[in-house]
Amino acid sequence: MDCLFCQIVNKEKPAEFIYEDQDAVAIKDINPKAPVHLLIIPKKHLESIKEMEESDEKLIGHLAFVAKKIASQKNLAGFQLIFNVGRQGGQIIDHIHLHLLSG
Repeated sequence: MDCLFCQIVNKEKPAEFIYEDQDAVAIKDINPKAPVHLLIIPKKHLESIKEMEESDEKLIGHLAFVAKKIASQKNLAGFQLIFNVGRQGGQIIDHIHLHLLSG
């Protein structure tokens, strides 16, 4: 598969893993826009919010819960969660991911 995030999830490409469970991983963004900039990526390949099905609802909620867990572990006082959707919405990689930014 040509998907960069699928390759990272499958550990075929290097990344700095911050978190991993059966459904998702969190890695450091290689081009951070804030002192803390993590990407929370589902292991299931979904291109974007536009392509998600109703059956993906729990998985997308899980990404937000993972963000909350990481923010708590890192004692972040405040943070932003961002989904970029489509090229015009800032999405560069065609695999859904949640940005967690702080600082």
